[in-house]
Amino acid sequence: MRRRVFIIIMTLLSLHASAQFKVDRLIMSGRSALYYEDYVLAIQHFNRAISSKPYLYEPWYYRAVAKFYLDDFVGAEADCTEAISLNPYVTGIYELRGLCRIRQHKYEEAIQDYDRALKDDPSGQNFWFNRALCRIELKDYDRAQLELDTIVKKWSKYARAYSVKAGVYLMQNDTTSAAEWLDKALHLDPYDGEMWMTRASISMSRGQWKDVDEQLSKAIHLKPKMVSNYVNRALARLNTNNLRGAMNDYDTAIELDPDNFLAHYNRGLLRVQVGDDNRAITDFDYVLKMEPDNVMAVYNRAVLLHRTGDLRGAIRDYTKVIDQYPNFWTGLQNRADCYRRLGMTNQADMDEFRILKAQMDKHVGIQPRWSKNQIRATRKKSEIDMSKYNQIVVEDEEVVEHEYESVYRGKVQNRKLEIEYMPMYMLSYAKYNNVIKSYEAFDRSIDAFNQKEHPMHPVYLTCNPSTLTEAQSHVVFNLVDTLTAQIFAAKDMRLTRNLLLQRAVAQSVVQNFSDAIDDLTTCLDIDSTMALAYWQRGVCLSMAGELAAGQTMESQIKNAGALSDFNHALALDPDNVYVLYDRANLYLAMGDYEKAIDDYTRCIESHHQLAEAYYNRGLARIKNGKKKEGIADLSKAGEQGLYSAYSMIKKYSKAP
Repeated sequence: MRRRVFIIIMTLLSLHASAQFKVDRLIMSGRSALYYEDYVLAIQHFNRAISSKPYLYEPWYYRAVAKFYLDDFVGAEADCTEAISLNPYVTGIYELRGLCRIRQHKYEEAIQDYDRALKDDPSGQNFWFNRALCRIELKDYDRAQLELDTIVKKWSKYARAYSVKAGVYLMQNDTTSAAEWLDKALHLDPYDGEMWMTRASISMSRGQWKDVDEQLSKAIHLKPKMVSNYVNRALARLNTNNLRGAMNDYDTAIELDPDNFLAHYNRGLLRVQVGDDNRAITDFDYVLKMEPDNVMAVYNRAVLLHRTGDLRGAIRDYTKVIDQYPNFWTGLQNRADCYRRLGMTNQADMDEFRILKAQMDKHVGIQPRWSKNQIRATRKKSEIDMSKYNQIVVEDEEVVEHEYESVYRGKVQNRKLEIEYMPMYMLSYAKYNNVIKSYEAFDRSIDAFNQKEHPMHPVYLTCNPSTLTEAQSHVVFNLVDTLTAQIFAAKDMRLTRNLLLQRAVAQSVVQNFSDAIDDLTTCLDIDSTMALAYWQRGVCLSMAGELAAGQTMESQIKNAGALSDFNHALALDPDNVYVLYDRANLYLAMGDYEKAIDDYTRCIESHHQLAEAYYNRGLARIKNGKKKEGIADLSKAGEQGLYSAYSMIKKYSKAP
């Protein structure tokens, strides 16, 4: 009886350990998917972990991270709240929930999260900074200034704190103090485009237009895609009589943002000034597509149509303005002129009589072109004053979008790579997928496996597989379950080997590298001559090594294992250029550029159409100081369809 009880207890303990092990693997697979930015797949892994053990905080937390990157801030906040209820002592969860609440404009609740985070970690610079930004959003400027003073005292080299402090002074209309703090910030970090933009806005408020031009030019150099910089620099150039430069800036702004209201409107006004009336009409047509009831734009177009001889179009636009402003005498005078030129004397007399009756002593003439003073005058976007119809438009209020500090900025893995190489070739259930349309990756050993072993799903050779949709990930998970059942039922070792390889490929597809490595290891225990298993295990080990890059020893161990597997695969299949290419990629990851270049060269000698090998060898040569040869390789990769090579050529051709 005691023996039976002991066996039952041990069985239950083993089942519990197995379940725990499975959940740990699910969490690890989910984190791997997070690392490689496959957020939908990551959520699938964490869903399974939560279903198995809903009382663990980690899957809730990591699922919140995935949702955050998918911009599901409501769902991410809910998951963070659940994770906090399960474990209230993890500071990072409060930080993430604070960011989710900021994205939903729930600033007071975000402040509560940062208060708690600072209680656990008083030295958290991000927490101090983000809490100060939340107070700014709530217009609690005095407390924001106090918190920024604390940040400056604690971290005297943190330039962003100085620039935000300057921004608060601007909101408090203290431009002198703002300029002083901003100059301190620029002294610490002259390469921050946002600081130059803020400095330019101070100069703009003072009418220092040459300074505005210089400061915005620096901001544009650092942030060339920011449309507002071009619009504002155009205003500065108008005020320094640089009309050509202003026109170029409006053109660039519209190239970057074809629907930019200010750029189209102001370019139309500038074209009026230089006498390009027809193209000015085109700009106002576009403005009125965006805002059909903008009377200022309607009147400007009316004047231009009048001037270019489209009298009926001018009458239509004048009428729209006069219907809204019946006492707009200039509009009535202009419409009367259009009527008279069309021979519609009755309508012209009626308009002129209305003017005569109201303004007997005032003569209204045709609107002149701009004077120098008019070209420099501006009006707010929402200001409706028909006497200012030909003034440059500026935003009602500059909207400052603060960039919050966090470990969640940019990519999940936070890798600071100067360049990105083409990834490894691997076994997959997805076909070859990259921008090259004319090339189909093919390997004889994979084709032989499909022909002889008849797998449940054909195995393909792929490079850079696309991320899975939720439906696709479900299909792969179901395939894993089916293969697992078949492995347990299999009686023949050869069949077991083949099923293990198939399941390992499926686990690789869903980025469960740990289980894939285990399956491939068992597969090689059964058959140590299976080159495909060595190859795929090498790929999985190298990707697991990249995931563990922050843990130097673990990463080195995995890379060493991957190198050994690639060597074994090449010993068994010496003509396989794809394994050779993968080994070259591993050498790149390990920083051994000479060996990587040698392997890529051998690949290219055997397979002249392997564009990825040219591409990676080009980048390796550039990193190794052989820029001329590297650019030649990139050119060859571009010829074969890898068009991203041309952007790299441009980048490194300009680099000193």
